[in-house]
Amino acid sequence: MSEDVQTRPPGQPKPPRPPKPPRRPPAPPREPILLSPAQKTARAIALLAAIVLIGFAANILLLSHVHHLVGQQVAGNTFREELAAATAPVSEGDVDGVLLPDGVPVAVIAIPSIGLNEVVLEGSSSGVTANGPGHRRDTVLPGQAGTSVVLGRAAAYGGPFSGIQGLAPGARIVAITGQGKSVYRVIGVRYAGDPDLPALRSSEGRLTLETARGLPYVPSGVVRVDAELISKAKDPGVRQTTAKTLPLADRELASDPSTAWLLVFALQALVAALLLGTRALHRFGAQRTWIVFAPILLAAGIIAADQVSRLLPNLL
Repeated sequence: MSEDVQTRPPGQPKPPRPPKPPRRPPAPPREPILLSPAQKTARAIALLAAIVLIGFAANILLLSHVHHLVGQQVAGNTFREELAAATAPVSEGDVDGVLLPDGVPVAVIAIPSIGLNEVVLEGSSSGVTANGPGHRRDTVLPGQAGTSVVLGRAAAYGGPFSGIQGLAPGARIVAITGQGKSVYRVIGVRYAGDPDLPALRSSEGRLTLETARGLPYVPSGVVRVDAELISKAKDPGVRQTTAKTLPLADRELASDPSTAWLLVFALQALVAALLLGTRALHRFGAQRTWIVFAPILLAAGIIAADQVSRLLPNLL
């Protein structure tokens, strides 16, 4: 029994309970904050910048590697078919003498010591190296007499050349082209300021692999790995492009502004989607608005981020 029941005499009434404290009156509803046109514009610009930045980071860190895998798969299938049909390029033109467009597969290089096996594409602009290592047009193809230069990314888009700085002298590099198989032996690694290698004789061949040096995604220069051809040099094909006529976008650490117009359209689509989405938000609610406009913003953001990445160095 409770203490109150034990101490209260029989017949005495139960003491009244203390009154409950009064309830607090409900808070008045908050009035919606009305933004001025300038504030709405500033918010839309901030949201646009955030979408582009998030899309750019996601594209460089994640989607770019998927892009590289898909590009290599497509290029590998195409090159195998051309090898089987004996139509793989052996010069800057195809079997009909038509100049090869950028991105056409021209070789496969393998470096067993670092686990590298990549399809090499013609051209070395940022758009090409997003799909795999790119062959500089003003140099011979791998396996041919002369110096062949191949550029590859160090971190983004698969980073196929991320490990070439660790190649020790004597490491083997195997190249396969429309002329067959060729084998190289690594001579050494060169950095900015190192002396150039001696000129080759007409019957000798050399392969130079180039990529960015420095922290990942923060290139600070170019590193070159040189390898000498130890198999028989093959006849060099006809080259229309020279060192003087090589486009600036195909040079080391260059950007590719050729598709900047697509970036403009993607940003315009983002701005239009933001403006329409802002108006729809007050009329249809947040849930319905996001269901409609989120895919549009995502697609436009990815396209814009991809075009921004093309404006970055081709060895990134």
